[in-house]
Amino acid sequence: MEMNMFELSGLGGLILLALDVWALVSIFGSAASTGRKVLWALLVIILPLVGFLIWLIAGPRSSARRV
Repeated sequence: MEMNMFELSGLGGLILLALDVWALVSIFGSAASTGRKVLWALLVIILPLVGFLIWLIAGPRSSARRV
């Protein structure tokens, strides 16, 4: 079965949507200040792919261990 470009882009869009929803849930569930949460959420919503990647690299880490 051959997948055409529309099917691949649709699948990519669904994956990106799921990742963005995961990021937003993590952002609003974090212990960060309200202002930081809003800024991160706006970045992820306005620039879905770039915002998610930036959040993934530099975002708040609630599960990070402090030494």
